[in-house]
Amino acid sequence: MNEPMTENLPETNDDLFAGQPVRVVERDGVRYTLLGTAHVSHASVEAVEKAIDSGRFDAVAVELDPQRLQALSDPDTLAKLDLVEVIRKGRVALFAANLALSAYQRRLAEQLGIEPGAELKRAVELARERNLPVHLIDREVGLTFRRASQRLGFFGKLKLVAGLGAGLFSSEEVGENEIEKLKQGDMLESSFGEFASESPALYDTIIGERDRYMATRLREAQDPDQREVLAVVGAGHLAGLARYLETDTDAPAPLRAELEAVPKKRNIPWFTLGILAIVITGIAVGFYRGGLGVGTELLATWAMYTGGLAGLGCLLAGSHPLSILTAIAVAPFKPFRLSIPTGAFSALVEARLRKPAYEDFLKLRDDAQSLKGWYRNRVTRVVLTFMLTNLGSMLGLWLTAGRVWGKVAG
Repeated sequence: MNEPMTENLPETNDDLFAGQPVRVVERDGVRYTLLGTAHVSHASVEAVEKAIDSGRFDAVAVELDPQRLQALSDPDTLAKLDLVEVIRKGRVALFAANLALSAYQRRLAEQLGIEPGAELKRAVELARERNLPVHLIDREVGLTFRRASQRLGFFGKLKLVAGLGAGLFSSEEVGENEIEKLKQGDMLESSFGEFASESPALYDTIIGERDRYMATRLREAQDPDQREVLAVVGAGHLAGLARYLETDTDAPAPLRAELEAVPKKRNIPWFTLGILAIVITGIAVGFYRGGLGVGTELLATWAMYTGGLAGLGCLLAGSHPLSILTAIAVAPFKPFRLSIPTGAFSALVEARLRKPAYEDFLKLRDDAQSLKGWYRNRVTRVVLTFMLTNLGSMLGLWLTAGRVWGKVAG
C-alpha cells in the first residue's frame, strides 16, 4: 500500500473552491480532495459548483446517507410515511428526534435564506448531470441516534430530550454565535445544543465515529477508474476525516459493519422494575396486615394513579376520547407488558381514529416548529399522545409507590 500523504491545496487554486477550507489526501493511487463546507452558506454552494464544473474529478462523495438525500430531494418524502408502522416498530422517539432536527433546519432556512445542506444537494445534482459516480458516505441518522442513545445513561437521555425539545419549540432566531459554530461544525452537533459538547459519549458518536465511517466508505468505494475524488463534507469533519483516511489500516468492509452495529442489549428497565417491586411488595404487605379491605384499597389506588395520570397525559395531548380511555385501561397493567409502553397503545388508537391526511404530512416540517402546530397537525399529535401518555403513566407509578408505602407504614 502506498504511504498516505496529506497536503493543503496550493494558493493558486483558492478561487476554484471559493475560499472554503480544503485538505488533500493521496492514498492507494487515489487523490481525495476534501472540501470543507458550511451547511448554511451560499459560498459553499458556489465552491461546490466551481469544483465540479472544473472537470478535474472522476467521482463525487457527499456527507449524506440515502434517507437524508431523499429528504433533501423530495419534499413529499414525509407524506409517504406509515405512521402506524412507526409506532408498531417502536420508532416514535426516533421519529420525534427527526422532527426536532427538521424544525431546527427550517428555522435556519427561513432566517438565512438557504436550506441547510443545499451544497450537498447541489453536489449530487451536478455530479449526476455530468454522469459522475456519486458516493453517499455518511452513516444513517437513525443508526447514529441509536448508537448515541446506548452510550448515554438515563439522565443523559433526559437531558438530550430536553435539549431537543427546547430547540424544537423555540421561537427565537438562531443566534450569531450558533450560526458561526454551524459554519465550522456539524448540523447534528449543533442540533443537540450545548449538551453535545458537554457529553464526550454523544460528541464521539455524532462526530468522531462519523469521521471514521466516512473515511471507511471512501476507501471502500475505490474504483480503478476513479483517481480524482471530490468529497464534500462539513468543515467540522475535515480534520478527522483526513486523519482517518491517512492512518486507518483496518479492512474497510468489516470496519464499516462495526461502526453500523447497534449491540443488542437486554432491554431490562431496571428503574421501572425497582418501582414496581416497591409497589407490589407494599400491596402484598397491605393484604397481609390489613386483610382484603386494605389490599383492595391499595389495588384501587394503583389503578387510580397509573390509569388516571396516563389518561390525563393523553388528555393534555388533545387526543381522542377513545385514546384517553385506552390509556386509562392499559396503564394499570404495566407489570404484564414491560417492553411495550402505555403510550404505544393510545397512539395506535389515535392514529386509527384520527388518521393523518396527506396535507398533515406536507405541513409537518412547518407545524413542527411550534407547540400550536404540534396540536394542529394530526401526525405530531399522535407523537404527543405517545409521549405524554408515557409521562403520565410513569408519574402515576411513582406516586403509587409513595401512596402505597404511606398507607402501609401508617
